[in-house]
Amino acid sequence: MKDRIEALTASFGASLAEVADLDALEALRVEYLGKRGHLTELMKGLRDVADKKAAGQLINSFKVDVEAKIAERETALYEEAINAQIRRAKKYNPTLTFPREMGSYHPITLATREVEAIFESMGFTIENYAEIVGDYECFEALNIPKHHPARDMQDTYYLENGQLLKTHTSAAQNAIMKKYGAPLRAIFPGRCFRNESTDACHENTFFQMEGMMIDENISISNLIYFMKTMLSEVFNRDVKVRLRPGFFPFVEPGFELDINCEICGGDGCPSCKNSGWLELCPCGMIHPNVLREGGIDTEKYTGFAFGLGLTRLAMMRYGIKDIRDFNSGSLKALSQFKSI
Repeated sequence: MKDRIEALTASFGASLAEVADLDALEALRVEYLGKRGHLTELMKGLRDVADKKAAGQLINSFKVDVEAKIAERETALYEEAINAQIRRAKKYNPTLTFPREMGSYHPITLATREVEAIFESMGFTIENYAEIVGDYECFEALNIPKHHPARDMQDTYYLENGQLLKTHTSAAQNAIMKKYGAPLRAIFPGRCFRNESTDACHENTFFQMEGMMIDENISISNLIYFMKTMLSEVFNRDVKVRLRPGFFPFVEPGFELDINCEICGGDGCPSCKNSGWLELCPCGMIHPNVLREGGIDTEKYTGFAFGLGLTRLAMMRYGIKDIRDFNSGSLKALSQFKSI
């Protein structure tokens, strides 16, 4: 894996040196960082590597290096284009400036990329999945048959063709199991939809990140370790969490992992419903019925799954008190993230 990454690094450097315009730079970015690019191939190769942690760290360093160099080259090409435009101008005004109004990533995008990097370093593959799914993916494959009362908890948006807007990222579990089999480590972030009333901590459109780990002898202690590791990396310190029983048909046993509210410090505020805690991560051991539906041998393998609330994580990470600010489209609010 190390030799392969070194070869790709050298090849990328040579290709970058030949890039002459922004279109060529975008093509190079897709070649290395796109869904079918070299980075994706490296992540798939983790399955065959003995020391997955070390290999994951090398891959993540390669990704960060490629992204930084592409961003640097993009800035240089943009400045070259502006200078060329100035040279072609019929009149030159020495007082005229060309300020580049920098945009900014959405805070949820920032939180997503940060968490992705953390799980990549621990050997997890990143997957994408559709926002419009069928009843089978969203419910039946997850041990929620028709007329099961658990469906009433999710206030689903149904479409006229019988499909629906996915209510949770768990809808991808069955497809990911069938794609990779076991053992498996994967995360799959995405946007979810529920027809519910909005308030400071609820939205009808929000982001989650589903994660699964399936292997021999997986237990709840593995789940707690990965969750605490992720949170300590995001907040750069140990984070106070609590695990309480929770019912989800696709896990057994099931838990709610709550985080001490970072906005009020646990004193209570509208963001945490004045409880001092914020529900962040429904999780548990994957139900045998779900494993079997995904083609996994339940006599040999067990696994855990979690549904991390990326929107709520971003609230805690950046001190955003009202979840509705994320979808407000307020440039005044979002422009605060330019420097991050």
